[in-house]
Amino acid sequence: MGTLYVVATPIGNLQDLSPRAQDTLRQVDLIAAEDTRHSRHLLNHFYITTSLYPLHEHNEKQAAQYLLQQLQGGKNLALVSDAGTPLISDPGMHLLQLMHENQLPVIAIPGPSAVITALSVSGLPADQFVFEGFLPAKSTTRQKRLSQLISETRTLVFYEAPHRILDCLLDMSQIFGEERIIVLVKELTKVFETVHRADLNSATAWLQEKAERQKGEFVLIVAGAQPLDNQQIDPDTQKIFQTLKQHLPLKQAAKLTSEITGVSKNILYQFGLQPD
Repeated sequence: MGTLYVVATPIGNLQDLSPRAQDTLRQVDLIAAEDTRHSRHLLNHFYITTSLYPLHEHNEKQAAQYLLQQLQGGKNLALVSDAGTPLISDPGMHLLQLMHENQLPVIAIPGPSAVITALSVSGLPADQFVFEGFLPAKSTTRQKRLSQLISETRTLVFYEAPHRILDCLLDMSQIFGEERIIVLVKELTKVFETVHRADLNSATAWLQEKAERQKGEFVLIVAGAQPLDNQQIDPDTQKIFQTLKQHLPLKQAAKLTSEITGVSKNILYQFGLQPD
């Protein structure tokens, strides 16, 4: 039986491909790649001539069956994505499931990961975090998902595309509050690598100042919510809030209570989400 090697590839700088990864890609019989044209550019840079086979979101199930047959026939394969560690918001899950179901060996060849790289430079807690991948493209669905995360105290990590980055931050400001800290990390390991840390209000303004700041692939690191146990909402504030909540949507009740009492509207909103 053959072995499947899950190989991490550079997220920008080609020199981040480890010697072990290079040797593995040379020695396997076939490389399953998300985009064969993109991966061929990487292989050519290191004079690697191994054949490529496409495995992407549109053919993943069929390709996984074919690759399983190759492995069962004794061939060794490598799995790569366009950048970083495979399966982190990339195709390959079906193939890995088949590997485990058929008790075939899988070996990780570790290396770059945009999630971990961004966390390491963010200055936000990285001992516990939640990776959400890409948020929904539509604003209403995106806001709904963000609302489900408003009480999450662990650091939040997202991917975002350049054409949605501004709308995404506007939605985050509305749901999480403008004072929540975010770290915008883009073009990791590339010439124009940028790490910008600010509150959501300032980060949105920074993006709007120059159109080129909205270009590139983004990793967003968002500070977790403050635990409610550390926030003192006095009985009078709670009474005002509960009264308004009976007659208004939760967001409006939190906003008006905040204007009356000075307590953060986001703390109140988070408090309002708790079971009665």
